[in-house]
Amino acid sequence: MAMVVKVRFKRAGKFYDFDPNGAELHTGMKVITETVRGIEMGDCMSGVLEIPDERITYPLKPILRVATEEDIETQARNERREKEAFAIAEERIAEHKLEMKLVDVEYAFDHSKITFYFTANGRVDFRTLVKNLAAIFKTRIELRQIGVRDEAKMLGGIGPCGRPICCQSFLGELTPVTIKMAKEQNLSLNPTKISGLCDKLMCCLKYEQDHYEATRKRLPRTGKEILTPDGPGTVSAVNALSETVRVRIAVGDTFELRQYSIDECQRPAADTVQAVKPETEKADKPRRAPKEPREGRPAPRKKPAEQPGEEAAPEPEA
Repeated sequence: MAMVVKVRFKRAGKFYDFDPNGAELHTGMKVITETVRGIEMGDCMSGVLEIPDERITYPLKPILRVATEEDIETQARNERREKEAFAIAEERIAEHKLEMKLVDVEYAFDHSKITFYFTANGRVDFRTLVKNLAAIFKTRIELRQIGVRDEAKMLGGIGPCGRPICCQSFLGELTPVTIKMAKEQNLSLNPTKISGLCDKLMCCLKYEQDHYEATRKRLPRTGKEILTPDGPGTVSAVNALSETVRVRIAVGDTFELRQYSIDECQRPAADTVQAVKPETEKADKPRRAPKEPREGRPAPRKKPAEQPGEEAAPEPEA
């Protein structure tokens, strides 16, 4: 067991484990930590927790100190400088005529590095741009290419539901989403209706997928026979969200569509038990008589079986 504290560096960002280093920490405190990217300031998202060793990625970086008023002012000053650096970088990108879109700029807490995030359709040769920016800011410059989903997470926006997009609001990690999820949920496969601001499949398709997968195993397939309280019928449609089935039932000379809960229906025994014919039926079945040779055509002569250890005689040459 180890004592850790969870820290987040960006809104809706991933949680990282750090060594509390003997400090008394609680949720909401701002702390200065040592990371692989240098010294950074983050938000403490939990108190000191005791976690098993197998769930921890070693080595744990330590918490240096609780952020002071001077540290908070330094972070605010860095955010103001990020806006200035963003405008300067956009001008230099236009001067070099590079096919790239600048998304965000991030200053390191100790001013040791500036990271520029951008998107592009392919590879971009930005070596000249890096030299130009390094001469202006007099520090280490890093350009990092990101995807469209990361771009949406950084910029934010309003989704089709009318609320701020999930990736910027609370999703710490972007989970994979497939078109199979939309099919299993009976959604329209129109790309404009199932795509988010990033033109990728909406992250919210993943939220109810576990429920649909569990319910699909209980529901019968469309076209199968099923027993209902009103008699047997054929499944016309299923609704995994409400756990109901719509059944086509014969009523006199016509058919009606009726809806039932899956708990009210059951599958017929014929679908689960395979009938096996008795051996007597197999014995009583008449055997097919051998075909008689046609007139004027000799019956085919069977080739004698070769004895083990004997070689077949070679055919005579013509």
